[in-house]
Amino acid sequence: MDLLLLSRVQFALTIMFHYIYPPLSIGLGLIIVILESMYMLTRKPLYHMASRFWVKVFGLTFALGVATGIVMEFEFGTNWSTYSRYVGDVFGSALAAEGVFAFFLESGFLAILLFGWDKVSPFMHWLSALLVCLGAHFSAIWIVVAGSWMQTPAGYRIVGDGLNARAEITDFGAMVFNPSSMERLAHVTLGCWNAGAFLVLSVSAYYLLRKRHVEFAKASMKAALAVAVIASIAQLVTGRISAEGVAKHQPAKLAAMEAHFPAQAPADMYLWGYVDEKKQAVRYGLKVPGLLSYLIHGNAAKPVPGVNAFKKEDMPPVNIVFQSYHWMVAIGLCLIALSIISVVYLWRGKLFETPWLLKALALSVLLPQAANQLGWMTAEVGRQPWIVYGLLRTSEGLSKAVQAHAVLTSLIMFTLIYLLLFILFVYLFDSKIKHGPEEPDPKANTRHLHRA
Repeated sequence: MDLLLLSRVQFALTIMFHYIYPPLSIGLGLIIVILESMYMLTRKPLYHMASRFWVKVFGLTFALGVATGIVMEFEFGTNWSTYSRYVGDVFGSALAAEGVFAFFLESGFLAILLFGWDKVSPFMHWLSALLVCLGAHFSAIWIVVAGSWMQTPAGYRIVGDGLNARAEITDFGAMVFNPSSMERLAHVTLGCWNAGAFLVLSVSAYYLLRKRHVEFAKASMKAALAVAVIASIAQLVTGRISAEGVAKHQPAKLAAMEAHFPAQAPADMYLWGYVDEKKQAVRYGLKVPGLLSYLIHGNAAKPVPGVNAFKKEDMPPVNIVFQSYHWMVAIGLCLIALSIISVVYLWRGKLFETPWLLKALALSVLLPQAANQLGWMTAEVGRQPWIVYGLLRTSEGLSKAVQAHAVLTSLIMFTLIYLLLFILFVYLFDSKIKHGPEEPDPKANTRHLHRA
């Protein structure tokens, strides 16, 4: 068995499973703040009830996110010790900042958010929701900064030689604001908002179709739809900006994303297709001639570096990157269309009584998750064969002492554990959905209002 392939598959499995939960937490955190704010402004028990329900779901996603995220940090030391030594100064500072500024803030106020309903004032509970939401976003900031540095390294110097070489920070600000960090952060954050918003839309649509908890579902759907329409449209803008950054800093990745093979030629943009890498052609595809050149240079006739402009050993697998990128874009456009149509129907007063649209919204929970995973694949597979772009190859980042059979054994074990965790998550989430929101206790609500 190939040690490199097994280690990459194991880490991909770990991070893709983990990446189901943090986007939900970040998106749900924002919606909870909106619902809590509506309760503060109106004092309507409906918003109080809605917030309580989604806080329980948030707690479930937060717990799974923490449990699955810890494993990745161990893998840095076991499977990728050479890489960890190489980027330890960079990753160590980013992860330390994430722990100090994000995780402790989020987890510290989570107890108040989960258990402080009738024990603290509405303002204090709203504040705890806000701080938990900010903590989740701060966590994303530092993780994205660390990941972006691997794509576009900046603010560093290399000290040592050979196996002792490592990257050392020379400018912390340049490291944090590396060429791709802010655009990637905006794109990732909006993807998280979509994940949380469409989860709420899905559950709310389910209740409306079943004629259960109707007022709760309407209130939750309105809050989530506001987030969904803004996030989905804005993500198209940030995606365009990110693609421009890729064209500037990672031209080999761009060539793979659009399956552009000539070394120097005007570049078309494909809407779909299948890449035959041996024949260097896109089969069954539909393209817009010169569109990629126009988007990058403002001139459809200007050449763009293609796959043949780079060494074969420096190119990622073209078809995987092409497919993941194009499916991500297609799903993003579907989310925009679905959110805009829903807003139009809401404005006309027909959203809650339109079964086909509610059914589409009920199934839409899967779309942001798929788009987030495909976006991660585009970014990370498109970076290959580099684990730190232009500095350290993935094959050079492996641990020297770990053997293939040990990785295979742990891969099988992790797969089984993650499968059980996912089944547990689905079971608990399904139980909460079937149980539905709890009607507020009038006495408890009165006590809660007195603390305002």
